[in-house]
Amino acid sequence: MRTILLSLALVSSLLLLTGCSSSKAHRIESGGDESVTSLNKIDIQDWMEAADSMTQSLIESGILDQAATAEGPPVIAISRIVNSTTQQIDTDMLTKKIRVTLNQSGRAMTTTTIGLGGRAEDPLAKGEGQRAEFFNDGDNPQVKQARPRFTLSGKIIEDRARAGSTQQVTYVFQLSMTDVQRGLAAWEDERSITKQGKKNAVGW
Repeated sequence: MRTILLSLALVSSLLLLTGCSSSKAHRIESGGDESVTSLNKIDIQDWMEAADSMTQSLIESGILDQAATAEGPPVIAISRIVNSTTQQIDTDMLTKKIRVTLNQSGRAMTTTTIGLGGRAEDPLAKGEGQRAEFFNDGDNPQVKQARPRFTLSGKIIEDRARAGSTQQVTYVFQLSMTDVQRGLAAWEDERSITKQGKKNAVGW
């Protein structure tokens, strides 16, 4: 009888712990104050902060407005974003946020049919565009695929330091926008995000 009671008590305790654990799960604002800060990776709030500040810098520079024509805003193609950190990261976490903001602002458009090494983000759109150009002998400007006026390239760097039990990491985001026609950097910016924490801190 005692064994049965002990077993029931153990099962009840496990169920209670499971219930408590699952009840704590909740949604938070992406990049908000409740987001976990970690020293061993680039967090969502780091991506958002870097993308927002650098996009604002690009818009405020006036380069995009100067490059606008009667046909519309300038076209930007995404070139190579070099990952020089110790992590495996998807650089789209940075470039996609920048692209969304630029497209929504109306100051620029980004191409999805022209990519580094001839690889298109949207191969179907690229193929359909080429087919339309072929059957129109390339004479109709309305079916010609837009060529980029600018390309966006960059680098993400990681720098680590330690003093006693305090560890620090700095992530440096560097971007350059090149004027394709002139081969010159039309705009450049750099954003550094530094985080500190103890060795036994939560979030490592």
